[in-house]
Amino acid sequence: MCGRYTLTASPEQVQQAFDLRDLPVLSPRYNIAPTQPVAIITGAAPDTLTPVLWGLIPSWAKDATMASRLINARAETLVEKPSFKDSFKRRRCLIPADGFFEWQTVPGGKKKPQFITVGQREVFAFAGLWDVWPSPAGNLVSTCTIITTEPNEFIRPLHHRMAVILDKDQYGDWLAAETPLPVLQELLRPYASDRLQAYEVSPLVNNATVDVPEIIAPYTPPQQRSLL
Repeated sequence: MCGRYTLTASPEQVQQAFDLRDLPVLSPRYNIAPTQPVAIITGAAPDTLTPVLWGLIPSWAKDATMASRLINARAETLVEKPSFKDSFKRRRCLIPADGFFEWQTVPGGKKKPQFITVGQREVFAFAGLWDVWPSPAGNLVSTCTIITTEPNEFIRPLHHRMAVILDKDQYGDWLAAETPLPVLQELLRPYASDRLQAYEVSPLVNNATVDVPEIIAPYTPPQQRSLL
């Protein structure tokens, strides 16, 4: 799964990575967590960032409680699940990021957070879905989910799922309304292992209210520091 990610790149880097029309207004995000505001790129507005909340609320939902359960969508069942099948057909999106976190289980059951990047901290896109939910108060709430697939060899020791990462030359096909289903499904594959890097980071990331640069700094556990 993908439960935390980052977007710390400059507005200029994000604009260049996605060929945006205008320079986006962005602040560095070091610990993006479910239900928080995030930026996506949709087929309806492919040259701008659209603000949404992370955690899909299907348009037919009676309330917003589904959001925290639908932060990820399994690639293998998108065409079957009522929560996702309409969005998969009509509302696909790119979710800009420049890193994400997974937790490695070590002997004793403790989990160590790992920060994972593409290349040398490149800006990239998760494959996502989005929807608009009419709330009981009469507001239109836009939300999104990150699609996951089987892990590659790099991620497998950390987790049994991984987020779908798209290459830039795949963005157009993913967003285009006319892209055939077989082409879309071909895009939902594990990312190349040799393009990923990872290192241990601070347990600060476990607290979703903490969003500071120290979260993504390389971390040495206290017991190891004492041996240095």
